[in-house]
Parts: sequence; structure tokens; C-alpha cells
Amino acid sequence: MSVLPLVFTSGWASGINAYAVVFLMGLMGATGLSDEVPASLQRTDVLVAAALLFLCEAVADKIPYVDTAWDAAHTVIRPAAGAVVAALLAGHHGSLPQVAAAAVGGSTALVSHLVKAGTRMAVNTSPEPFTNIALSLAEDLTVAALVVFALFHPVAAAVVAGLLLVSGVTMVLFLFSRIRRFLRRRRERRAARGGQGTPAAV
Repeated sequence: MSVLPLVFTSGWASGINAYAVVFLMGLMGATGLSDEVPASLQRTDVLVAAALLFLCEAVADKIPYVDTAWDAAHTVIRPAAGAVVAALLAGHHGSLPQVAAAAVGGSTALVSHLVKAGTRMAVNTSPEPFTNIALSLAEDLTVAALVVFALFHPVAAAVVAGLLLVSGVTMVLFLFSRIRRFLRRRRERRAARGGQGTPAAV
């Protein structure tokens, strides 16, 4: 069977939480629960680094505005991670050229990352932090469940990931007005801080 469904699902998940994807896949392979994971993801140093970075993301992702800054910093990291994981999966299975796999994984990760970042901008228009926490927990649980599911049922998982991707893009388009309002408020706050720091004219 082609590795393409697993590549697509891992790409979608990497755009949401790349560190969780690397850690979960590596852990499933290292414990012998799955033969689908490349050996390079099962290395102890990779697992430790992914676990530590996942803990950092788990905290940053639940704090309003910090989550948006974290997403901005990961605009390159998540798609790159999605491309690397996809290329490793393709090399492990040999049923898909690694360049093609990297393109699929990276582009899918980029789209799902943009969906996540856009959703967080919309959520941050509300001052309360509970929505961020609930949304972050839902993302973490969905990524974990879908990655594990994909290792055993790749086609079904890819269908679910595709539906989540389409619904996410649709939701961000619907919330676009809230995102624009968030960006406008942020510009106004920066302008206000800049005005306060300017000495008054004599």
C-alpha cells in the first residue's frame, strides 16, 4: 500500500503540533507498537528533544497572544517538520519518492498551520483565556489520536485529516472578520504604547 495517506495525515498533524507528531511516532516505533516508523524518529535524543519541545508548546499554546507569537515563530518550523517526517516515511517504505512525499507533507503542514494560526487570532479577540485552553487541548488530543490511528489505519485517518483540513479552512474564512479586528487592535495597542513613550512637545 502507498505511504501517501500516512504522509498526508502526518503533514496535517505537523501543522498543528509538529513536536507531538515526532514524539508519538518515535515512541510508537521504539516500543514496538508499530513497524511503520523510520528508525531515525525512534532515537533517544530525538524523543527527548521532541518531548521537551512538546511541553514548551503545551504551555505556550494555552496563553492568549503568546500562542499567536509561538505560531508566528513556527511558520517555517512546522511545514519543514512535516516535510522531513514525510520524506523519512517515504524512505522507510519506498513506495513514494522522497521529494514528492516532502512536498505533500510540507504543503499540507503549511495549510493546517495557517488554519491553526488564523483560528488563534480570531480566538484572541476575546479577552478570556478559557477558549485558548480548550482549543489547545482539543488540538493536542486530536493530533495524538489521529497520528496513532494513522499508523494502523492510514487511509481512514487521511480521510479524517482531509475533512478537518477543509473544515478548518472554511472556518478561518468565516472568521476572517474577527482576525482582521484582532490585527487592528494589536496595531492600535502598539501605536498607543509608542505614543506614550514619546516625550511631550514643549
